[in-house]
Amino acid sequence: MKILLMEDDEILCESLQEYLESEGFVVDIAKDSEEVYHLTYEYNYDLYIFDINVPKENGFEVLKQLKAADDHTPTFYITALTDINSISKAFSIGAVDYIKKPFDPEELVIRIKTRYLKSDQIIRYKDLTYHPYTKELFKKEEPIYLGEVQKALFHELITNIGKIISSYRLLDMLEQPSSNALRVNLAKLKTKLDLEIKNIRGQGYMIEEV
Repeated sequence: MKILLMEDDEILCESLQEYLESEGFVVDIAKDSEEVYHLTYEYNYDLYIFDINVPKENGFEVLKQLKAADDHTPTFYITALTDINSISKAFSIGAVDYIKKPFDPEELVIRIKTRYLKSDQIIRYKDLTYHPYTKELFKKEEPIYLGEVQKALFHELITNIGKIISSYRLLDMLEQPSSNALRVNLAKLKTKLDLEIKNIRGQGYMIEEV
């Protein structure tokens, strides 16, 4: 499950990211609305977790703008605002949960898993079946095992079908980053899984929709 976390408290943000990732989630972070808009344009997410009092546009305005752009990704608010008006406003604009600070990160994980992980989401591509949360991959119902690097590359590309993933982001997943090593790993994925991976010159790579 891929999460976008918007939180301007650096210590809280990093600790939440670390905890969520230890629970198996993939987490990107944003410190303000501008970063949220950039990331949501580039990538697809399964869940947004937004603070409300953040720089530039607040969390309410961010969610309004995303919904106006036809983005209906489920959204949790984590906030120090405890008044009934804020809570009411959050749900009226489309939030699915509201957690008051301070809170135990375990509570957040329990709420996420209870609401969204009762049944695993599945991505089907040609004869592949992929479970993003457990990262299980099957080809014609036979399990396929990838090395850690290729597994990370595949996950990033397959969960963003039709979107360009920057080369810099993919290079970060390599043990010894280089353009040549990235091309080699992607070529192996293409051959092994029959993927339509396209190189967008000067931008990055994408799996084309079929």
